[in-house]
Amino acid sequence: MITRFVFTILLVLSVNVVIAAEVELSFVGASKAQLDNPHDLKLTPDGRYLFVSDVGNNRIAILDPDSLELVGEFGSDHQSGTHDVDFDGQGRAYVADTHNNRVTIYEIDGTSATLVGELSERIRGPEGVLVHPNGLVYVAGAWSGNVVAYRDGRVVDEITGLASPHDLELGKDGNIWLADAGNSRMLLLSPDLEIEAELGRKEYDFNGVRYLDLTANGTIIAADKNNHEVKFIGADGKLLHVLGNGSPAKGVNRFRTPEGVEVRGSELWLSDSGNDRVVKYSLDLK
Repeated sequence: MITRFVFTILLVLSVNVVIAAEVELSFVGASKAQLDNPHDLKLTPDGRYLFVSDVGNNRIAILDPDSLELVGEFGSDHQSGTHDVDFDGQGRAYVADTHNNRVTIYEIDGTSATLVGELSERIRGPEGVLVHPNGLVYVAGAWSGNVVAYRDGRVVDEITGLASPHDLELGKDGNIWLADAGNSRMLLLSPDLEIEAELGRKEYDFNGVRYLDLTANGTIIAADKNNHEVKFIGADGKLLHVLGNGSPAKGVNRFRTPEGVEVRGSELWLSDSGNDRVVKYSLDLK
């Protein structure tokens, strides 16, 4: 278990740029599309589109990742409470269709989606999904308090005793980071769903940590929902930076119950869920 963390001194250069000793962030812009409580988000494998789990509209909203304009959508005729999305190596989308207690699977052609399958065994209220390079699909059942691993549509492994587990993201060496939201902690799981490490409430002041992503150097970016903050944690466990000030607000570097995180290279997208928007940052890790 990692028990040490270090706060860095922040220097605010302007309303748009925040620099810490090891993190530099520049606010790029915010979406204007009619979103309703957007949650996790994921770039398509080719980087052309940003798929957003638009919970209140029961759909995947498709945004242009640069302009953040709405360019498409799907699922509103059959999804309910859409929370998460991931892609497999063939470009198929796996969507956490939470209130229908399933993960829906789609063939994707640009902004068009065709429903081709689903996963539902032993999960209730799925809010996280990860398609792993090992061929397994891991699903976090927020209502069933478990993570289930599927192979070819069948359950092959499971960990129970969790509290409202949410996001699952690929870590180093094939391990998996899980946001165990109800316990305000993140767990590092092996592909066999053994607990390898824990980042806890006491060390990081988590309060309902929800979704996360990792940079190429292993930095974790986690949406700490009930603290209205986004936290940056280095691969060595050091707390590098906190974006937000702990109070709900709307504006540059301010959030209301943030949830979704997606990072690719120097670009970072966040779902400012309580403010019904997606925001974009330019990111530089020193």
